[in-house]
Amino acid sequence: MTVHREMLLNGFCYLLQTVPCLLIERGRRMEIILQPIGVIHSPFTEKTGIPVQPFHSDEMGWVEVNSEYERGLRDLDGFSHIILLYVLAMEETRLEVKPALGNRVHGVFATKDLRRPNHLGLSVVRLLERKGNILRLQEVDVLDGSPLLDIKPYVPTFDVRRDCRIGWLEGKV
Repeated sequence: MTVHREMLLNGFCYLLQTVPCLLIERGRRMEIILQPIGVIHSPFTEKTGIPVQPFHSDEMGWVEVNSEYERGLRDLDGFSHIILLYVLAMEETRLEVKPALGNRVHGVFATKDLRRPNHLGLSVVRLLERKGNILRLQEVDVLDGSPLLDIKPYVPTFDVRRDCRIGWLEGKV
């Protein structure tokens, strides 16, 4: 084991003591098992009809954070927008996809397509209100019942980048 790998594993050992995740080493591969911190509720009960991006949606929804994580929501209501990290309800993975805005096939990592290897979703939504462990949201683009993995505040100073290249999407968005 190299020093870097040992440091990485030691870091995960500490992480295992502080968050609901599990690192399993299987030969040369590692598996990370994450436990949801809550669930996302939305009007979208089927995969069809979900907006492509949250800014295309005015739909309301809510997050129910598990009670043991409620203290972690302290001061979140001071932010107008939050970032939700969640598990996508997808059965399949594709490494090459033809996205909605494209007319040719691209690698999945060059798209926002949902059929990703780890089925992780990220959405920026408007936070309307916090009541205890419930967050009322707007601009939701998530399937109802999606397991919530993390919440972060959206801070334009940190989260918006200027002078970006947008690859094959140039002229399409």
